[in-house]
Amino acid sequence: MTLDSQYKFLRQAPRDGLSTAMQPSIWNRLHIDPWLTTFIILNAALGLVTLYSASGQNISMVIRQSISFAIGLVVMFSLAQIPPKVYQTFSPFFYVFGLLCLIAVMLVGEVRMGAQRWLSIPGVASVQPSEFMKIGMPMMMAWYLSKYALPPKFKQIFIALILVGVPFLLIAEQPDLGTSALVLASGIFVLFLSGLPWWMIGSALGAVAVLIPLTWEFLLQDYQKKRVMTLFDPEADALGAGWNIIQSKTAIGSGGMSGKGFLQGSQSHLHFLPEGHTDFIIAAYSEEFGFIGICILVVLYFAIIFRTLQIGLNSFHNYRRLLAGGLGLSFFVYVFVNAGMVSGILPVTGIPLPFMSYGGTAIITLMAAFGLVMAIHTHR
Repeated sequence: MTLDSQYKFLRQAPRDGLSTAMQPSIWNRLHIDPWLTTFIILNAALGLVTLYSASGQNISMVIRQSISFAIGLVVMFSLAQIPPKVYQTFSPFFYVFGLLCLIAVMLVGEVRMGAQRWLSIPGVASVQPSEFMKIGMPMMMAWYLSKYALPPKFKQIFIALILVGVPFLLIAEQPDLGTSALVLASGIFVLFLSGLPWWMIGSALGAVAVLIPLTWEFLLQDYQKKRVMTLFDPEADALGAGWNIIQSKTAIGSGGMSGKGFLQGSQSHLHFLPEGHTDFIIAAYSEEFGFIGICILVVLYFAIIFRTLQIGLNSFHNYRRLLAGGLGLSFFVYVFVNAGMVSGILPVTGIPLPFMSYGGTAIITLMAAFGLVMAIHTHR
């Protein structure tokens, strides 16, 4: 081989390799993860079918939900185009913006049904700033912890707990204990994934046990205390506070193995089941599709969570790994809390079931979170 031909080979070899084995797929060029997208679309389709039945065949409600999904897909694909380094840079600014909005809610927030949770924007609409923190919290925690060598030291853990605790208390004061718990969990999960030693985790659980009586006495409202008491004995007020849980468990149990069939659910169609199209939609779904249908839904949720955690594990950057893992575990909490609430093992908190319950804001927020996950996967 002559020197010229050898030089030509060396010059062309990297380019040829890139054009074949190392060339990114069309999905990576579009910054879309096909597996995660497929699981989300299947879950959304199942949610629309269930909503049509649970809402009493209200097609206008299904259309509005479909529009929310369409907007959410646009948001997800748009956010996936932005490199994660941009999100890392703006994470503290987004967190501070969310805190300022929560403070504004406390000062001039709009009151609905006894809760002060909304900010009214003249000429636009009302927004619920606590939804911002569902994404802003894990972004901020991932940004802060990734600045230092992992696992974090005691000082860094202490500051991280302050970053988690401030928005938690502001949201709980609204009062919105369900959302505040989700925001708290999203931050704690990122801290857990950063490599906390088990003795710290055990100490934290002990501290939580000590704080439970204080939370009961000073933080929980009277109606929230009533929900907790109803959990242990719903039959004590079967026609009042215990009605929702009793009817929900009746609907779930009556579904049996294969369910009563689509549009055949008596509990939801005869209006025994309250909020069958929002918080308790899984009970309406279980009545019509039974245990088999629940297994299909659980598999879809598991696939979404598994793929999200897999993307985090495959990332080589601490910020991206912590953010993807935190968002995946937070999604698990959304599913677990709603399912536990409906089945009577957790207090009623008003947390919607992801991609199933009616509500546009929650859907768009979730889709935005998965847009961040896709950005982490496709920008390398």
